[in-house]
Formats: sequence, C-alpha cells, structure tokens
Amino acid sequence: MITVIAEIKVKPGHRETVLKAIEKLIPSVLAEDGCGAYQPLVDIKAQVPWKQSLPDSVFMLEKWESVAHLEKHLEMEHMHQHRATIKDSVLDVNIQVLEEAL
Repeated sequence: MITVIAEIKVKPGHRETVLKAIEKLIPSVLAEDGCGAYQPLVDIKAQVPWKQSLPDSVFMLEKWESVAHLEKHLEMEHMHQHRATIKDSVLDVNIQVLEEAL
C-alpha cells in the first residue's frame, strides 16, 4: 500500500469551491479498484509558533494498493472532469507518493 499526500494550492477565497467539488468526487474515487482511502484535509487554526499556516490549501490523504492503481486513478474520466471543474480555482498541486519506512 502506498500513501499519497497531495497539496492543492487554491486561489484565496476558493477553498470551499474546491472542497465541494471534492465532496462530489469522493464516492467515485472510493469505488475505484485499489483505493483504500481518499480524504480531504484542511489547515487547523492553531496559534502555536512551530506550525506553518496554509489556509488556502486542501490536502488529499490517499491510500492506494500500488503505483499502477494510482496511475489508473489519475486517468479516470471522473478525474479529468474534476480537474476541469476546479482548474480556475487552483494555483498549483504538489504530490508526494510515499511508502512505509519501517
């Protein structure tokens, strides 16, 4: 199982628009072969000096059986439609693909 952490950097004021689009997408992604989890996360408002604040980002925490499953996911028609839906709200996307270290 691999873990994906994707940071979707959105234009200021567009986070709720992107979250609503993700909410509609979740059932389709969870039904995909090899998907173990697909969870959006947002920055918590905490006043601690060591925390980086990212109020204009949405983080996706994903679990996939393999890189092949992830690659297939990225080419699904619902993903193409989703990217087209949110393209005017997104500035950049950073994707990390991770495996367990121990």
